[in-house]
Amino acid sequence: MDEIWETVNSLKKKVDSHFQRSDEMRWTVQALKLQEEAGEVAEAVIGALGANPRKGHSHDWDDVRREVCDVALTALVMLARMGGDPRWFFEEHVRAVAAREANGGPAA
Repeated sequence: MDEIWETVNSLKKKVDSHFQRSDEMRWTVQALKLQEEAGEVAEAVIGALGANPRKGHSHDWDDVRREVCDVALTALVMLARMGGDPRWFFEEHVRAVAAREANGGPAA
């Protein structure tokens, strides 16, 4: 898990050094990047299903998995860019979701 957070923090620093704006503007752009990545998941699913008659089967389910990983990584970078202790915040959130699910609530 340490290696993941090292990568997240490295990406955060790289992106922050490239875009010198206010915190809220950087977070907004990162949210748009997250949405862009989610759109790529949708595109890959459509391609895996062959649902676009113009493109046919342009992707497979491993492509979808890779795009989902990009979404997860982009979300963690956004969390890191928002300051505080992103690892603690994420792990605390996962614990809260697990407790809610264990008590019969919705998992996610």
